[in-house]
Amino acid sequence: MSTMTASSARPAGMTKDERFVILASSLGTVFEWYDFYLYGSLAGIIGAQFFSDYPPATRDIFALLAFAAGFLVRPFGAIVFGRVGDIVGRKYTFLVTILIMGLSTFIVGLLPNAKTIGIAAPIILISLRLLQGLALGGEYGGAATYVAEHAPPGKRGYYTSFIQTTATLGLFLSLLVILFTRTITGEKDFADWGWRIPFLVSVLLLGISVWIRLRLNESPVFQRMKDEGKTSKAPLTEAFATWSNAKIVILALLGLTMGQAVIWYTGQFYALFFLQSILKVDGYTANLLIAWSLLLGTGFFLVFGALSDKIGRKPIILAGCLIGAL
Repeated sequence: MSTMTASSARPAGMTKDERFVILASSLGTVFEWYDFYLYGSLAGIIGAQFFSDYPPATRDIFALLAFAAGFLVRPFGAIVFGRVGDIVGRKYTFLVTILIMGLSTFIVGLLPNAKTIGIAAPIILISLRLLQGLALGGEYGGAATYVAEHAPPGKRGYYTSFIQTTATLGLFLSLLVILFTRTITGEKDFADWGWRIPFLVSVLLLGISVWIRLRLNESPVFQRMKDEGKTSKAPLTEAFATWSNAKIVILALLGLTMGQAVIWYTGQFYALFFLQSILKVDGYTANLLIAWSLLLGTGFFLVFGALSDKIGRKPIILAGCLIGAL
């Protein structure tokens, strides 16, 4: 692929290079979310496999806490890999994060359960979840930054909205693979050993992701800054040690991403868990209901991303949080 450079004369539509950047970044991030959400989609079975010494309700709580462990370290992943990205570039950081995520997921598929190796099973499982959280923290923000640095003026919201669809598509893909595996193995065998198959399949997705990412060039904005010697020497200090910058970071975390995260994980992930574990809807039906919901809703990421370029980000964010709260 030819080296991409920023130009003031931009065509009205996406160029071939821009389409490839969005496709490559989005596909890799879809596969990362697939890996991350497999655990959440199978939380009930994971609880029975790795926390089998406890009553069912306690298993569910521990399974959710292990899922939450990945979220606790995501901010650190964003900071660590954001720092790496500022030093060596987005492309190589992408490769590191996707390898960590893919290999961690594959190992979960091979990990013996608590009946086989005792307390070591949940300890290793939580450790792998922490690695996944670190990787996803770096991947998701890095992908959004990479695409934004390729976006032409006035279309940053629309271009980066493709990255926002990846979380939904990753969950959707994980549900499809789970549904297919359940159908082939049957519920009994799926609960016993078939649940491992979606985790093991992730190694194929990892291979595709690495192949695609290797074809990417560095983003033109970062490359130009690097060539001109304008990259930050201490990005973390500049971001957090100065109150004017730290204030923006805090506002972004508490004012922007917190509301979005509550709406997203309650409406899509916890809804699935609630259907299966609390309402006792069978796994196949619960997965099918959430899959249809995701399919119907995904296109609106692009609609509101494009709309944000016309009316601004703030009205979209406020309206989304208000509707979610209602």
